[in-house]
Amino acid sequence: MPNWRKSGHRPWASRLFGILALAALALAASSLLGACTTVPKVDEPIASVSFDDYRSETLMAMRAARNFQLPDKEAELQWNGPQEWRPASQGVDAPPQKGILLVHGLGDSPWSFHDVAHALAAQGFLVRTVLLPGHGTRPDDLLAVTAEQWQRTVQEQALALENDVDGPVYLGGFSTGANLVLEYAYGHPEIAGLVLFSPGFKSMPFDWVAPLAARVRPWLMSPNGSFPMQTPVRYMNVPTNGYAQFYRTSVIARRLLREQTYDKPVFMVVAQHDSVLDTDYLLDVFQHRFTNPQSRLIWYGTKPKALTDAARILIRGDRLPEQHISQFSHMGLMFSPANPLYGDKGSLRICLNGQAERVAQACEQGVPVWYSDWGYREDGKVHARLTFNPYFDWQTSVMLATLGNEESPRSVTTNIAGDSNASASSNP
Repeated sequence: MPNWRKSGHRPWASRLFGILALAALALAASSLLGACTTVPKVDEPIASVSFDDYRSETLMAMRAARNFQLPDKEAELQWNGPQEWRPASQGVDAPPQKGILLVHGLGDSPWSFHDVAHALAAQGFLVRTVLLPGHGTRPDDLLAVTAEQWQRTVQEQALALENDVDGPVYLGGFSTGANLVLEYAYGHPEIAGLVLFSPGFKSMPFDWVAPLAARVRPWLMSPNGSFPMQTPVRYMNVPTNGYAQFYRTSVIARRLLREQTYDKPVFMVVAQHDSVLDTDYLLDVFQHRFTNPQSRLIWYGTKPKALTDAARILIRGDRLPEQHISQFSHMGLMFSPANPLYGDKGSLRICLNGQAERVAQACEQGVPVWYSDWGYREDGKVHARLTFNPYFDWQTSVMLATLGNEESPRSVTTNIAGDSNASASSNP
């Protein structure tokens, strides 16, 4: 059985609670913490780095440094490396008429956008993904990475895409990647809009501990061979410094959102029961800070009590018993059920899901499972991580409409909004 299915540790959001004794030290060293949580602007001018050169150099570095998980090394390189999808309708010599740059999250890889990118390219977009520094090789490479390095990669490739496209350029991000593209968009009004999946603007209440914890405890879960470090497409164990740099990007995102509204179209997707993020905050941000009337939020869960902007928010229930889905997850929103790795018949079932060891072992042995976000439990059920979205095709149509490709859907009808037992369909 592949080692990435094994269980035995918690994700970072819960593990940080185990080191809250550092809070007293944090208070005593508040000046140090303040210095750690800001990200200074890069003084050096940002140059456009050719995507082809960037991709070639990145793949070369990955080939030399990656801890490969499968015999097919070239497949792993393609899954994890920067990718480009050309518009299906583009002429041989004609420049693309629109483009989008997609940025993955902490510990993840460009594979996050495999299905989203295909859908966008089919609608005429030049689609590119980047690999953030410290990723795609081995988790140890995040021990010394900085948010500034992530910023620079986004800046260089956003500029390169703008130079290669004869029309509007959009940015998209998942979790940490959403923080990075939001920052760039605020500083570059030429960006036409944003696509945000599980945006990492605000996480657990004690996320501010991470920058200090990184100085005294390099790993929340020490690499000792008792649990998997990575899979073919993502890290399963991340150094504390990775969480610290994520936190720094979230501080920037919240400051920008607090100081100024964003008036370009935004497509945003949130799972109500996300185990990582403060989803109430994300709902408030969408309703009050993303002001464009074309913007849309898809909310997977029950109708929020704080809902005030029903015209722009589409709600789908996240409990689908007929598909053995108990709730949607942080990472599963971007993948089609047909995805070869993460789909309902995919090869990478994630049994690492905050369950008892005996339950995880049953999952590893291939018993029928239910799906959820991390940490969800029900008596008599074995839960694997939900790594696909049964509403993927419908969600894609909403995304394309938000980006101006077709008529923009309005709020959902009452038989869907807030119905926790609504069934999934590609074309409801």
